[in-house]
Amino acid sequence: MKKNMGIVDRSLRIIVAAVLAVLYFTGTVSGTLGIVLLVVAIVFLLTSIFSFCPMYLPLGLKTKKDS
Repeated sequence: MKKNMGIVDRSLRIIVAAVLAVLYFTGTVSGTLGIVLLVVAIVFLLTSIFSFCPMYLPLGLKTKKDS
């Protein structure tokens, strides 16, 4: 896996994941929608940790600046 996410992209995903997790665990969002948002939060967190987004490959996107 070649890294394809920049620091801004990773930071935004971590923030969104944290907000979604807080909404779920405080009970603001529940039921099926809550579970879906929690899964999205987990995916955002994992892609941020590994600096790799599989959806960027077929789209040809890359937010990481080449060194």
